[in-house]
Amino acid sequence: MAYRIVIDAGHGGYDNGATYDGRLEKEDNLNLALAVGEILAYSGIDVIFTRIDDSYISPLERAYMANEENADLFVSIHRNSSPTPNTYSGVQTLIYDEGGLKQDIAENINRELEEVGFTNLGVDIRTELAVLRRTNMPALLVEVGFINSDSDNELFDDQFNEIAYAIASGILAGLGEEEEEGPIYRVQVGLFRILSNAQNLQNNLIDAGYDVLLVPQGDYYAVQVGEMQTMDDAVELEQELREQGYSTFIVTDT
Repeated sequence: MAYRIVIDAGHGGYDNGATYDGRLEKEDNLNLALAVGEILAYSGIDVIFTRIDDSYISPLERAYMANEENADLFVSIHRNSSPTPNTYSGVQTLIYDEGGLKQDIAENINRELEEVGFTNLGVDIRTELAVLRRTNMPALLVEVGFINSDSDNELFDDQFNEIAYAIASGILAGLGEEEEEGPIYRVQVGLFRILSNAQNLQNNLIDAGYDVLLVPQGDYYAVQVGEMQTMDDAVELEQELREQGYSTFIVTDT
């Protein structure tokens, strides 16, 4: 099944979102949303962005956009904020009500971001947000750390790629669990524009005893490890590779 996902960069245009020492939430949101969407697209997901530049779109328009596209999932990217700087830190994901695919993916994303270094503040129910209330498909809003927390900002900047991969991995893992016809799970450890670089990593992993696949994805080459029948096995392999310093996420192949 080819999934269609709307990736929403919160705020934009005259709506800066939260700010801190000249840092604008709308810019962090856009940069991360584009990175997450790119990873998902390389994994075979049909990705639609609500915005790709500094433009304002109302929350209701974002929900209607997703509905018109008949999306399977809506994921909104935000940064959190608190009244007093450096009081709170961590990642939190918001959903409209409990249960179903949205909660599974929300918990996956929080767990993956916790591995990157964020405090996991859990999943919270929010019924007043238009992007959660007015979307026809499962929807979630990820608060990727507090923008007025120096420690969260340092993590956001230093581990940006890992954060993008973590969110994408949480989404893909949740979608994989929804597959009706047993999918094959692999762990992606690299994406290269230059073929020789991908082959070098492939050879290193083969020498280390792994089963490695090189997968062309547009102008890029993905390096994927393993071929597993269950998500549990994929998660175990992903953790093993992460401990060796690889940036990883789980992909599915039906």
